[in-house]
Order: sequence, then structure tokens, then C-alpha cells
Amino acid sequence: MIPILGTILSSLFKKYSTVAYPAAPMEPRPEVRGSIACDIETCILCGICQRRCPTGAITVSKPGGSWAIQRLACIQCGNCVGPCPKKCLALTAEPPRGSLLKEDGVVSLSSPPKPSPSEGSRDA
Repeated sequence: MIPILGTILSSLFKKYSTVAYPAAPMEPRPEVRGSIACDIETCILCGICQRRCPTGAITVSKPGGSWAIQRLACIQCGNCVGPCPKKCLALTAEPPRGSLLKEDGVVSLSSPPKPSPSEGSRDA
């Protein structure tokens, strides 16, 4: 009983080891991976990130001009960030927004991308 009493008395005069989260905002630690951010204006919708995603959380639609991520399926591994040719993907330190709606992860261009000259129709 005496050792427990010593622990209880020492705990009374220590600072809290937890944070009162809703009242005090948490600062993200640098080693924590947060969420994937896409700068859709520089994205060329090549689909490399979709092919590199191990969980299949990213969907790219070039004809529709949209890039989508399922936040609940993403494991924040960063495999999509490195091979991006335009470097429009980034791992941010902010935690992912919680949502059960699929539409919340869709980022769309204001107009679908125009085909490049090499992708256009060829006259034979």
C-alpha cells in the first residue's frame, strides 16, 4: 500500500501527460504522415499514382478530368508521391478529414484536359 501511495502523491504534482484535444488543438509531429494533397491545376491525370497505390485508393479519370482518393482506404504510404511527373501530389502533416462520403475525396478540373498532340487522332 505504501508504494502505491507514493505514486499517487507524486502524480498529484506533475503536469498532465495528455492534451485536452477539443479545447487545445494538437500540433502535428514531423514524423507523422497526414494525408495526400493533390494540386489538380498542375496534374496531367497520367494515372501513375493510381497504378502505384497498393490499396487502390486513388482513381484517375482523364476523360472526366477528375482525381479521387478514398480517404478510408489510403494508408499514407507515399508510393504515389514520388513517381508523380508534375510533383502535384504531397504528403501533408494534417490528419485526413474524416468522412464516409465518397464524393469528399474527389478533386475535379474545371474543364477536362485537352489531348496532347501525341495523343490526338492520326490521319492515315
